[in-house]
Amino acid sequence: MDWLTELETFINGFVAQGSEYRWIIQVFLIVLATLIINYFIRKTFDRLEIRANRTVGRFDNILIETARRPVRVFVWIGGILMAADVVRNVSNEPIFDLIDPIREVSFIVLFAWFAVRFIRHGESAVQREGVLENPMDATTASALGKLLRLSVVITTALVVLQTLGFSISAILAFGGVGGIAVGFAAKDILANFFGGLMIYLDQPFKVGDWIRSPDKEVEGVVENIGWRLSRIRTFDQRPLYVPNATFANISVENPSRMRNRRIYEIVGLRYGDADKIEQVVADVKAMLQEHDEIDQDQTMIVNVNKFNSSSIDFFVYTFTKTVNWIRYHEVKQDIMVKIIDIVERNGAEFAFPTQTLHLKNDEPVEIEG
Repeated sequence: MDWLTELETFINGFVAQGSEYRWIIQVFLIVLATLIINYFIRKTFDRLEIRANRTVGRFDNILIETARRPVRVFVWIGGILMAADVVRNVSNEPIFDLIDPIREVSFIVLFAWFAVRFIRHGESAVQREGVLENPMDATTASALGKLLRLSVVITTALVVLQTLGFSISAILAFGGVGGIAVGFAAKDILANFFGGLMIYLDQPFKVGDWIRSPDKEVEGVVENIGWRLSRIRTFDQRPLYVPNATFANISVENPSRMRNRRIYEIVGLRYGDADKIEQVVADVKAMLQEHDEIDQDQTMIVNVNKFNSSSIDFFVYTFTKTVNWIRYHEVKQDIMVKIIDIVERNGAEFAFPTQTLHLKNDEPVEIEG
């Protein structure tokens, strides 16, 4: 029958076309499988994160958070390259020869990405209580994190170049010769780099410290110590960016590492209260010896030290236990108020600039009566 012949011809043509475009179906199936695998990986990481949050340690949380994105990108790159392999089998385009190098380089880069993310998450974790027996300060953790990340990046770059067929020995030799020229051209950058390295090693200050320099107008709280410059937040809340090489040439004070804060005040009494000043001095010293906020192990001096033009001066020299700036002023205010009470209790008065005018008259004055 004619219609059976026509049907057979149509089926044979469809099958022939299907075998010709079979690669399209294979690419579609690979992309579909990649989507499905990615979905299950995302769900798996969500469940692992829930379980990790129930544990005491932080290592599992860091590992899950670090691996989440690199693993999903790894699946996508693997799926795309598998689809490209299918297309390469039916095409002779030279561009598909790049698939194998791309596969090798991408896997190396993904591993490096995972390592860098792990170091960055670990850097913040080691500063928290409960992760290490002795948590690191922010400056030490930042220094170690930057060194490890720099090592990973340099190693990855060398491995990638080796994978692409470049000679590592030639590159290192060129780097040795070129490094001299670069050193002269970028001496300021290198000076700042080594300045930052010295800050990390010597640690004259760390992140969170209040520092000031008597040589330059540098004062504030350290917010960040970078490889080239450090960021300091001044007390008027402005960011101050200081090149690290500057700290090699200036003196830096670190008030945050003070053990005590000093109170040094001069108090003047009237000359008319000269007979009372000894008792006032003794009472002030006794008050300081009984004060809870005064460090009795530090130097304490309360003595008369000067006959001024309008007053007899004694000075108060002592140290507080607190180094907190706000608390220090509260303690200082309390002590000065108590000094006022002691002076008034002894019937004395504080001196202020005065002048006494004596008039001399040698001639007798007759008084009529």
